[in-house]
Amino acid sequence: MSKILNLFFVAMIMVSCAKQESKETPEADYNPEAKLEALNIVLPSPPQPVANYVNGVRTGNLIFLAGKGPKHVDGSEITGKLGQDITIDEGYEAARLTAINQLAVLKTMLGDLSKVKRIVKVLGLVNSDPNFVEQPKVINGFSDLMVDVFGEKGKHARAAIGVASLPRAQAVEIELIVEVYE
Repeated sequence: MSKILNLFFVAMIMVSCAKQESKETPEADYNPEAKLEALNIVLPSPPQPVANYVNGVRTGNLIFLAGKGPKHVDGSEITGKLGQDITIDEGYEAARLTAINQLAVLKTMLGDLSKVKRIVKVLGLVNSDPNFVEQPKVINGFSDLMVDVFGEKGKHARAAIGVASLPRAQAVEIELIVEVYE
């Protein structure tokens, strides 16, 4: 009888020490879509790819979003070269509009933005005059909105790079990596 009891206790200890797999879920008060509503932002239909690629690819719990630019609902884009044709404030607004477009892609892919666990990495390309060196101030338009919508989960690693040109002369192009709840 004591051997059976010993085996039972050993089994119980092993079970309690085993790694418990738990499905991670967002906090109950985490609601990015309510934050968008509070900011008076209505997500548009996501812009469609302009070439042979897709808007995003999910692998495991990561989503890699293709570069998007500052396209308005009517199809017009914010274009120009920072430091030459448009101001830092206009560039900031272009980056913010790009953030809205990327959120529209995420919403379409996930169905619910509360499935976003973390904005991981942002790559911001800024159409820049060779002497323009304020790319981070421009891409802040994107980053600020991610933090406004996702709070701490919106803080991310980032690069803000000046480039000689972008497709269709758009002011910015921004891609990102997002971690999602399973």
